[in-house]
Amino acid sequence: MQRLLRPLPIAVVVATVALISLLAYGLASGNGATTLDDALARGERPASPPLKLPPLDGNGPERTLADYRGKVVVLNVWASWCTPCRDESPLLERWHKRISKQGGTVLGVDVQDIDSDARKFIDEFKLTYPQLRDKEGDDMRADWGAVSYPETFVIDRQGRVAALMRGPVDEEFMRTGVQPLLEEAQ
Repeated sequence: MQRLLRPLPIAVVVATVALISLLAYGLASGNGATTLDDALARGERPASPPLKLPPLDGNGPERTLADYRGKVVVLNVWASWCTPCRDESPLLERWHKRISKQGGTVLGVDVQDIDSDARKFIDEFKLTYPQLRDKEGDDMRADWGAVSYPETFVIDRQGRVAALMRGPVDEEFMRTGVQPLLEEAQ
């Protein structure tokens, strides 16, 4: 009996009970709060998180998603040092030109980057779509869950997230995740 009452086994039991209790509390108190990924997996279109960022070029006021209400927005989070971001940029530019005629736009958000490198990236790939700046990546990380780059969020005309890709987009994603939204009634 003395062996069971030693401090180490008691501490292990207490720590295990505490962890299980915290897990149970977290699951029970979620109140339906989910990540964008979870909501999309259930077939929902959650309201897009807030977005208020300055233009990358520093000219003009901060922009919000409300500025694009009524458009299908392909929100692409990128950085100039990101190789997959470089690989997908020509595809995003092609799609921007295509969807801008149908009430859509690609909207870039440069994160964790050096301003001059980001501008060189835009020039190199001849990107014509609007670009915003989240210097430290804090807004995209906290509100959108963007932690690796590239990440792309597709927002419908009502401001709801309809699709997302955590990683580089390809033609198939754009055809299935973006094109149908452009064809929905406005």
